[in-house]
Amino acid sequence: MLEVVEGALNTNALYGAWSKLCVEQNLGALCVFSGFVRPEEGLEGLSFEVFMPLFEAWFGTWQERAKAQGVYLCLAHSKGDVLVGQGSYMTGLMGAHRQKALELYAPFIEDFKHNAPIYKYDLRNGQKIYAKDRSHPLKGSGLLQ
Repeated sequence: MLEVVEGALNTNALYGAWSKLCVEQNLGALCVFSGFVRPEEGLEGLSFEVFMPLFEAWFGTWQERAKAQGVYLCLAHSKGDVLVGQGSYMTGLMGAHRQKALELYAPFIEDFKHNAPIYKYDLRNGQKIYAKDRSHPLKGSGLLQ
C-alpha cells in the first residue's frame, strides 16, 4: 500500500489503519517507522515534490521483494509543505512474525532515502530552497552525454 498525501501525514490515523490491516491479514507483527520535520537552523518546514511514475515503480519492486519473504509493505509520504513537528514519512512492515519484517526494515528505509524520487526543499523565511546538501542523485539520472 502506497499513499502520497498533500501536507503533513496523520500518523495516528495511518497507524490505526495499518494495525487494523495487520489483524485482518492475520499477521502478528507490524514494525513502524515515522519521520518528523525537526527545527534545525531556522528551518520552518520542508516541502516535497514526488515523481509518481518512478515512485510507484520503485515501491512496486520493494513490494515484490517483501512479498517473496512473507512481508507486506505500507508506505505513506507527504507532498507539498510539512511544518516543523509534523510527520512527512511513515512506513509499516507486516509479517506473520517479527523476524522477516525486521530483516527488511533498515534496508528498505535506507533505500528509500537514496533512491525514491522525492525532492526535498527547506522552507526558510518564506522561501523554498532545494536541500541539495541532503539529497542523493538517483541512479540513471542526469544529463545525457
